[in-house]
Order: sequence, then C-alpha cells, then structure tokens
Amino acid sequence: MKKFYLTLAAVAALTFASQAQTEKGKFIVGGGLGFDIEKVKDTDVKSNSFNIMPSAGYFVSDNIAVGLSLGYQWNKNEYDVAANVTERTNSAFAVAPFGRWYSANGPVRFFGQLSVPMSWGNQKVNDEKTAEIANYGVELAPGIAYFPTSKIGLEFKVRGLYFNSQSNDPVGDTPKTTVNSFGLNANSLAPTVGVQFYF
Repeated sequence: MKKFYLTLAAVAALTFASQAQTEKGKFIVGGGLGFDIEKVKDTDVKSNSFNIMPSAGYFVSDNIAVGLSLGYQWNKNEYDVAANVTERTNSAFAVAPFGRWYSANGPVRFFGQLSVPMSWGNQKVNDEKTAEIANYGVELAPGIAYFPTSKIGLEFKVRGLYFNSQSNDPVGDTPKTTVNSFGLNANSLAPTVGVQFYF
C-alpha cells in the first residue's frame, strides 16, 4: 500500500510540475545551433555552414505562449571550376516571431507552433557582392514535449505545413527572381529534437 501511495505522489508531482511550466506569466527559452562541413573526396569542392537561432517566449495565458527567435545564418561553397576555385558565400540575419499552444496538463504534452520565419542578407562570389537575398515564410509545426523536470522540456517536432518565398536580387541589370515553395513535411523518422527551458 505504501508503494501505491508513493507512485501516486510521484505522478501527481510530475503532473503539477508540467502544468506549472505553461501557466500564464512563465517564460520559455531555447533555440538552435548548427555547424556543418562537407567535402567531395579527391576534389577542391567543399562547403561550410553555420547558424544560430536563440528564442524566447512568454505565456500570455495558460498553455499559450508568444515569442521571438533571432539569429544569423552563414554558408560558404567552394567549387573547382576548370582548376580555378570559385567561392560563393551567403549570409543573412534571421527573425521568426512565433505562437505556441500546448495540450492539456501532464508530463507528456502535444503542441502546435505557428511561426513566421524571415531573413535578409547577401550573396558574395570571390568576396564581391553579387546579390541581395530575402526569405519570407509561414510554418505550422506539430510536436510533442516531455517534461522530466519542472524546468526542462524535451521536444520532438516535425516541420509540418509550410510556405516560403525566396527572392534573389542580383547587382546590376540582371532581373530579380522569386521562388515560392509550399509543402507538408511530417516525416516522423527525421524530427527536430530540442530542449526548452521554462521558468
């Protein structure tokens, strides 16, 4: 009987802890950091990329948070064109306001996040600016969060439904190009895994 009461107390504590993290007036802090290097064997072709995107949000009511992500994206590609290596570098400042809704209380909870990712930057070839680039999008991403403690949430999220408009405005007389993409990406075998902090 004593074991039953201990189990019941543990479940109640986990439920209360997860409820306390998404109540009105609390904060959520997280973000992303990435670095990637790729090289084609026996050639001079290689690429490097780096991105950082910290985020913070505030619960305006129980289970509903609004927030903002700010960051920087950079990538560099080197090509072996007739033994004359050409470098292309893209860099951009990124911002993504978001809103997030959590399901009913418990240590495991579903959530949905609506975000508006945007970025502005430029493209350079051999250190000479060749174009200005901009991206505007909307994403609706579903996910699941597990709260092992009162201040940490482990997340699994897929990209979900998205729309993106990317423009490239070259320097000079070359016309501006815009590429629009729309899709649904719900690959459960390749989710985004993350950690959020609640306080």
